[in-house]
Amino acid sequence: MKKTLFDKVWDAHVVKKIQDGPQILYIDKHLIHEVTSPQAFGELEQRGIPVFRPNQIVATADHNTPTIDQHLPVKDPLSRNQLQQLTINCQKNNITLYGLGHKYNGIVHVMAPELGITQPGMTMVCGDSHTSTHGAFGTIAFGIGTSQVAQVFASQCLLLQKPKSLRVNVTGKLKPGVLPKDVILYIIAKLGTNAGTGYFCEYAGNVFEEMSMEGRMTVCNMSIEMGARGGMIAPDETTFEYVKGREFAPKGKEFDKKVTYWKTLPTDEGAVFDKEYHFDAEDIEPMITYGTNPGMGIKINENIPTENNASFEKSLRYMNFEKGQSLIDQKINYVFIGSCTNSRIEDFRVAAGFIKGKKKADNVTAWFVPGSQKVAEQIIEEGLNEVFEDAGFKLRQPGCSACLAMNDDKIPEGEYCVSTSNRNFEGRQGQGARTILASPLIAAATAIEGKIIDITKQLN
Repeated sequence: MKKTLFDKVWDAHVVKKIQDGPQILYIDKHLIHEVTSPQAFGELEQRGIPVFRPNQIVATADHNTPTIDQHLPVKDPLSRNQLQQLTINCQKNNITLYGLGHKYNGIVHVMAPELGITQPGMTMVCGDSHTSTHGAFGTIAFGIGTSQVAQVFASQCLLLQKPKSLRVNVTGKLKPGVLPKDVILYIIAKLGTNAGTGYFCEYAGNVFEEMSMEGRMTVCNMSIEMGARGGMIAPDETTFEYVKGREFAPKGKEFDKKVTYWKTLPTDEGAVFDKEYHFDAEDIEPMITYGTNPGMGIKINENIPTENNASFEKSLRYMNFEKGQSLIDQKINYVFIGSCTNSRIEDFRVAAGFIKGKKKADNVTAWFVPGSQKVAEQIIEEGLNEVFEDAGFKLRQPGCSACLAMNDDKIPEGEYCVSTSNRNFEGRQGQGARTILASPLIAAATAIEGKIIDITKQLN
């Protein structure tokens, strides 16, 4: 029987099937952070259950971490308490923790791939919806709730219904300035935020094959915004080269043995998906969102649609936009480059490439937040920090930052922020804040101009 990539990885991890019901799935790696783990640790303690396989768990501090003065005590009492609790829980249960100040610290979905913890063919979970990021490696990776976090702590397994399969194909040649973020925003704008509900999505076609690992992670990261349980891209030479030589990747003959197995994972020719979509790369342009869900996206030079429904109109009222309006020349006072979607070295290279030799607009507050200590190091090694500083930008320290306003980096009420993050819900970046999702290139251009510009005119 012809199998999909998803089938191959899933079937290899099934411990037990319950007739006509859910399946028990073994989990290779469990990633945790300070926000969704305390209650799960508490539940285990209450019931006197030990953590079953602590060496398969990796913890980091990311959501509540400040992005300035990380060497000082954390000011916010709630954040400080959560970070302290994570340290206590990891020490008590013998779990590896990359806390604040550790050279491996960073956003959970940035540090795990760059350390070689994420590897093709694995099952990975985390109490965080954007765990789908790791699917870029041909990994079944998905977010779980707190009770499931406890389940994995106790058994290294999960009781799950197997999702259906979906494939999104994008073929052809992308236009200049169209980045992986634009590709996924375009797909979500076309399919809507519920298209993937109940499915695990595989991205296929030459556009994804030609992407870097950073680009593939951006795409898989936002599978959740399409409603999917997760997203995957088949592992290939690009994947193997990325994993090779990283701290926790297999070495020598062990690595070669793994690669031999990883090469068997791509979807078999003729395998059937429950649902399939096809897109032409030439149709994609740099994208921005105008509303309060990630499906409300348009090409940068398009106008806001003129729909007539209550939720659409409510969304426009929140954003203070009109039907049929163009967003070109819309004044923007905040720009954020960061989050688990776009805070890798490639994202900062793109931004620096545009910013070099220019100055940021006086009206703009711009936060450039690397996704990990390793990315922060790379930025300095490559001299990108000098490019940003010469242009009037300040680089912050690693963390989730202004993606979700759980720390000090909040966008003020009523202000617009062009953000490289993944969600533009009401209040996502701060109470009353208005988020416009975009690629690092669009964000960098906005910071320089102080307003949204039609970047295509400069590129073509």
